[in-house]
Amino acid sequence: MRVLRPHPASRSPHPAPRAPHPVPPRIIDPRVTEKRNPRTANIDLASPLEIVDLIAAEDARVPDAVRSQREAIARAIEEAEATFRRGGRLFYVGAGTSGRLGVLDASEMPPTYGTNPEMVQGIIAGGHKALMRSQEGAEDRLESAVEDLSAHGVRKGDFVIGIAASGTTPYVRRALAHAREIGARTGLVACSPPPDETLAYVDILILPITGPEVVTGSTRMKAGTATKLVLNTITSGAMIRLGKTYGNLMVDLRATNKKLEDRSERIIAEVCELTREDARALLERAGGTVKLAIVMHFLGASRDEAEQALARAGGIIRKAIGREPPPVGDDTGARRQP
Repeated sequence: MRVLRPHPASRSPHPAPRAPHPVPPRIIDPRVTEKRNPRTANIDLASPLEIVDLIAAEDARVPDAVRSQREAIARAIEEAEATFRRGGRLFYVGAGTSGRLGVLDASEMPPTYGTNPEMVQGIIAGGHKALMRSQEGAEDRLESAVEDLSAHGVRKGDFVIGIAASGTTPYVRRALAHAREIGARTGLVACSPPPDETLAYVDILILPITGPEVVTGSTRMKAGTATKLVLNTITSGAMIRLGKTYGNLMVDLRATNKKLEDRSERIIAEVCELTREDARALLERAGGTVKLAIVMHFLGASRDEAEQALARAGGIIRKAIGREPPPVGDDTGARRQP
């Protein structure tokens, strides 16, 4: 049987339109740190110099975000100082980049300010291994937060600061809840508004909103920079309030390596108007502690007597010796001693 087919010229040049597929609704993450940044939407086409400029422009927004939290940061300094003066400790708790920044800040206290390593501690989800390599899923294991705080002996009278760039890290939320349950004071550093369920456990909220990242969700960038600035300010502020500086001189450090020995000798030589050799000898009599050396020199005291004088003065050199620190001068033409 012959089948009749239409002549090619009679075929329609346009096929019948297909029914349009429904467009799924756009998924919008409410966290500021997870939003896309319109200013860097074409960064994958940028030259190396353009990438540098784009990132630098975004980083320039960070200081203002941190400055907007000045009052909250000041409250955290007050709380940290009060905690230390009553014998309590400061703990940072976080996961990933946030946790690493907390551990970093804590680890810098002993060499910079001569503190006991127990005084400021960092706790990171996943433990020590997470400092070197990402531990996937560690931030979601809620009860490990309780175990970690318990292992560090967190107790009533301590100050626990959670760090969570997105404001939603489950590990941090559980840690803050546990800290509140045992009577510790709590704080939170976040770069996106945290949910109410987290805020319920926070005494001091520090919220520098740094906006969408250069690379979407990469909170080691602007959020990480803001967090580092905040932590620097909290611990530095608390240490200054405890009398660990004389003016802006770092006087409570311990000379435990060549660099710190050199810095210690230079500080003593400047403050006490001594030669390098005499400063070195004084530092040795003070057991390598700059602060004690200065008090020993101006009070003509023994090491034990200097320690007692500092204790009576609340650790503050100005009160112990009744002298102002040397003025800041122009040292561009100063002769360096060997």
